[in-house]
Amino acid sequence: MPSSVACRSLRTFIMGGFECFPVRCSALAPAPAPFLPHHLLRLCVHLCSAPPRRPGPKNLPFCQKSSGFCSYSYDTRVPRNAVALPAVHPEVDKRKKIHYLKSKLEEQGIRCGNGKPGRYWRNLCPKCQGGSSRERCLSLFISVGGGLAHWICFRATCGWRGYVRPFEECKIGYAETGQKDYRLITEIDLQLEPLCKELIEYFAERLISAKTLERNGIMQCNRNNQIVIAFSYRRNAALVSCKYRASSKKCWQETGTERIFYGLDDIKQASDVIIVEGEIDKLSMEEVGFPNCISVPYGLKELPAEDKGKEFQYLWNCKEYLEKASRIILATDADGPGQALAEELARRLGKERCWRVKWPKKNTTELCKGANEVLMYLGAGDLRKVIENAELCPIRGLSHFSDFFNEVDQYYHQSHGSELGVSTGWRALDELYNVVPGELTVITGVPNSGKSEWIDALLCNINEACKWKFLLCSMENKVRDHARKLLEKYINKPFFNSRYGESTERMSVQELEQGKKWLNDTFYLIRCEDDSLPSIDWVLELAKSAVLRYGIRGLVIDPYNELDHQRSSNQTETEYVSHMLTKIKRFAQHHSCHVWFVAHPRQLQNWSGYAPNLYDISGSAHFINKCDNGIVIHRNRNANAGPLDRVQVCVRKVRNKVAGRIGDAFLSYDQTTGKFEDWRKGAYNK
Repeated sequence: MPSSVACRSLRTFIMGGFECFPVRCSALAPAPAPFLPHHLLRLCVHLCSAPPRRPGPKNLPFCQKSSGFCSYSYDTRVPRNAVALPAVHPEVDKRKKIHYLKSKLEEQGIRCGNGKPGRYWRNLCPKCQGGSSRERCLSLFISVGGGLAHWICFRATCGWRGYVRPFEECKIGYAETGQKDYRLITEIDLQLEPLCKELIEYFAERLISAKTLERNGIMQCNRNNQIVIAFSYRRNAALVSCKYRASSKKCWQETGTERIFYGLDDIKQASDVIIVEGEIDKLSMEEVGFPNCISVPYGLKELPAEDKGKEFQYLWNCKEYLEKASRIILATDADGPGQALAEELARRLGKERCWRVKWPKKNTTELCKGANEVLMYLGAGDLRKVIENAELCPIRGLSHFSDFFNEVDQYYHQSHGSELGVSTGWRALDELYNVVPGELTVITGVPNSGKSEWIDALLCNINEACKWKFLLCSMENKVRDHARKLLEKYINKPFFNSRYGESTERMSVQELEQGKKWLNDTFYLIRCEDDSLPSIDWVLELAKSAVLRYGIRGLVIDPYNELDHQRSSNQTETEYVSHMLTKIKRFAQHHSCHVWFVAHPRQLQNWSGYAPNLYDISGSAHFINKCDNGIVIHRNRNANAGPLDRVQVCVRKVRNKVAGRIGDAFLSYDQTTGKFEDWRKGAYNK
């Protein structure tokens, strides 16, 4: 054996293979002492030491004399023949990290281009594509060292955001105030297992095959000592939630999980989507050749307690799937709650792309309730015909009266309860004006007449009676001041102990907390984050999102002159106002929302205290020509002419005669609470 190999083997044996690391001799010397002869230890130190190229410093490490051994010097530098790991240059490491981050961003559809790390740059959002304007609304940032990349879409109806770190997967979500962290569940956690023979036979009786059950992952589990059916709700094959059905037909869902449609993955690329009310109805549709079907997680009559107030959150959670659909067939149950569900889904999703089915009779007197009953009683062919014969709701621009007969019948029987309008809360005014969904009311009055106060009081009355929710675009009010005014009307006490409160006790902290909850549940705000003003197109876009997400029934735009009027140079103000009011009316009618629009009058020459009329509104006569209702709010300023707390509500236009008529009503204003009451002397002037 060559001497060099022998020496290396001996050195490896003696030092235990640690020759590659610079170790102080004092750490090694004590170990071999019990079993190595003195001359071997001397050889060990000689082999492990490399001859220095230059004189070492005076404080070189050394071994102290111990147990009869002599001390020897030991150089801590790595031997020439040692194997060392190559050092990674910091710039190379940074480039690798940035390259990885950019590759992950590209996977999400975010084009990085030549964007430089350490700077924010704007990009086109791959989710919303910037809307119809193709705005570059995605903000992207990659840190200088490549330690993090994050993005967020600032478009109000999108809010897509996420981040990624080097050599990790992307974390993705949607921006939303107070967004909930959902429970993560797995099949193992829920103890799901394959269906037993009895449950497979149960589905077979309902004409659902084992193949369909297997494809949709229908399973079972033990809950409260009984076997129940488990319908797994998945998105991108990942388990999101689970719904259970007992033999008693009682259904419930896993708490704390995200609400989505059942069968969501089946409509990923579908242009036609069928929506049913129940998982078994979805399976029935698949049996007859319609896999592009989803089910709502619950109907209106089986709403879980934790979902009160957010019944249609699943629409928002799945909006990117539904946005791709050009035709949505609503096949909800034939009973009253099922038809109400279909009506609300059509309102939120847009009636122009929604179709409705007509369920056939299963006998001489009863209608089939849903898809599974049609399959069981009439057969697969009849269920296919139900979908194939679905009717538009209604065709945009071209319709038969027969397309609206169902709506006419509901109007005649007042099925929704608001056909004749919602009460204002004041007897004197109800004779003249009622709030009808889908209409536009223009309100004017000289400054400091109480227009905004009156609208706030009206909204509080409607919410108390009908639980409507509202979107407020009130740019003249600070948010805190607007909150104070609404809270005073709701709690019926002043916010402060100040002059306007007189001797009335201010609201307590407990009442304030209760009022804050009411505020948050009832009103939603449009606010600009910078010093810009909102345009009418932006306001209506946000309003559509609020209808979809929160189910608002009313929109307040206060006032007209606080909007950003993006009028083209070749368009007159009259043409612009006409076009703007048309957009507002279309939104109101399409989404069954009532819109209140405040517009100030022009400067009145030689004004002597009289109430202005709608033709005095600054800008255009179209304010009175195109509105459904026109109201002037006027407050008495002359003590000789009458009480100063008397407010005159002048109804100057009512297009819909079933909702009111022209006339004046008188209310009294309570400065302490900001509330309005019927004038104590009673009636209105005809």
